[in-house]
Amino acid sequence: MNSFYNVLVIGAGISGIGAGHYLKKNCPNKSFAIIENRDSIGGTWDLFKYPGIRSDSDMFTLGYAFKPWISEKAIADGPSILEYLNETVRENNLRENINFNKKVISAHWRSEDDLWKVVIKDNISEEEKEVTCNFLFMCTGYYKYENGYTPDFPGIENFNGQVIHPQHWPENLNYENKKVIVIGSGATAATIVPELSKKTKYVTMLQRSPTYFVSYPDTDLLANRLRKILPKSLAYTIIRLRNVFFQQWLYTICRKYPKFIKKRLLKAVQDVLPNANIEKDFNPRYNPWEQRMCLVPNGDLFESIKSNGVKIETDEIEHFQNNGIKLKSSKELEADIVITATGLNLQQFGGTEIFVDNNKINPAETMTYKSMMFSGIPNFANSFGYINASWTLKADLTCEFVCKLLNHMDKNGFSSCVPKPDQSVKEQDDWLASEFSSGYIHRAIHLFPKTGDKSPWTNNQNYFRDFYEIKFGKVNDGAISFKQEKIA
Repeated sequence: MNSFYNVLVIGAGISGIGAGHYLKKNCPNKSFAIIENRDSIGGTWDLFKYPGIRSDSDMFTLGYAFKPWISEKAIADGPSILEYLNETVRENNLRENINFNKKVISAHWRSEDDLWKVVIKDNISEEEKEVTCNFLFMCTGYYKYENGYTPDFPGIENFNGQVIHPQHWPENLNYENKKVIVIGSGATAATIVPELSKKTKYVTMLQRSPTYFVSYPDTDLLANRLRKILPKSLAYTIIRLRNVFFQQWLYTICRKYPKFIKKRLLKAVQDVLPNANIEKDFNPRYNPWEQRMCLVPNGDLFESIKSNGVKIETDEIEHFQNNGIKLKSSKELEADIVITATGLNLQQFGGTEIFVDNNKINPAETMTYKSMMFSGIPNFANSFGYINASWTLKADLTCEFVCKLLNHMDKNGFSSCVPKPDQSVKEQDDWLASEFSSGYIHRAIHLFPKTGDKSPWTNNQNYFRDFYEIKFGKVNDGAISFKQEKIA
């Protein structure tokens, strides 16, 4: 590993691998390295090992804009997604740029040099090294890899069975003919439950409140037909655009007509589960798209309820017992294994401490520019995907913008850039909290930067608007302050 790079990319998951591709393609003269804390690529898709792990978005939008997804299945399992990412690394010769088992501890911007000094720890030798770069690109995602979120359940220490968080699924877990409780009703629970139910004695999905479930085929007939008559890249682009339009339309219509959409969603569940207590077990307390809706490929969750004896319990936990869980309704659930599919812990920048001229930066005291840069932090970008659509859609756009920004700086002889809102921009608090009610967001809302009341300081959550602004908008839009490179 060298001591200087033009660009340091932190993280070798979906965002970081994408960043490597765009830097090689659009900024071929820039030296860069990708720093990865773990010993393999893939991020989320290498970390999570629980049964049935799959995408909760279609692969035409979760896949990269530059690499067509050509599998028959539109909803892919984890190993298939990981192979797709490995293919991307091989095709772009990125392995030579990735430094594994390296943890970024802190990053220090020095204005007198217009450089970042980044402290990196080798996870094997535990030695620390300082690497210098001109631009720092964070592609670390937004949650802690070290541990997931588990509430403080009373008496959990008294339980004689195994308690497992999906983020740390043990190898070779034996759940055959076991009594299993899965706590949670989000995407992870909806993924695990049908898969476990194939082998367990029975599975109970214990939820404090219901989630909206949407059944959808895991294959896309139109996509598979188009690939037979059109070039793969063209077929991919057509389906990708169609799916983005559908995602944006669905989100808009859900927010505009929540009662109508809610009625339709509940009716769809009632049609496949006529004996279910829809009001109690499938009727969420919130409106559609105030939290992500759960995709159920081919209705597998519903099928597991009908055919594999999966039970839904909507209640709250009184306390754990040695043989299971007692609910506040006084009902007792027996279990050999309890899966806590209770969510994630969020963090900013992978836990890296950021300093600008010896002043430690609190991201919550900054304002986000195009939801990818931050006021007061020079030569710095962060890849943060959409909440209401596939993560990769925004990651692609962020990478394109970073490359466009770097080329603009080179062309004009600029050594640094920093977003600076003028006095006319009014600060807005808690944009995420006002739009989304998910617990994992509200637990960490104090960590997030502010937004402004007008572009480019807003967080659009709108792919087409972002696409237009990044593809056709000016880099020098008056919101970024550029510094001329010193002439020796």
